Amino acid sequence: MNIYLEVTISLFLLLGGVFALIGSLGLARLQDFFMRLHGPTKATTLGVGGMIIGSIIFFSATEAGLSFHELLIALFLFITAPVSAHIVGKAALHRQIACEERTRNIPWQRQSDNSDSTS
Repeated sequence: MNIYLEVTISLFLLLGGVFALIGSLGLARLQDFFMRLHGPTKATTLGVGGMIIGSIIFFSATEAGLSFHELLIALFLFITAPVSAHIVGKAALHRQIACEERTRNIPWQRQSDNSDSTS
């Protein structure tokens, strides 16, 4: 295999691994539910996407044609991750999950509640 191809595949795999690690750390370390929701939906999706792109390049280069299995996995991932995050976020808004004190624009609090606490 060509050295440039190997470097490109390695770069996508490493970049994907770094994004997945950052997303996992965000899920574990952020303070409240709404902040934690960003870790798996954004960074981890990019991480898995980077690994899938590396896999597509590898299997397309070693086999006779384009690998459609990985394309279907990427399509499914990029469609379902935002939809599931939206549903989980809406459920948390409906249940009025507790937020960190420094979180601004909490939708279930009236505007007068926010102005009374600051004056």
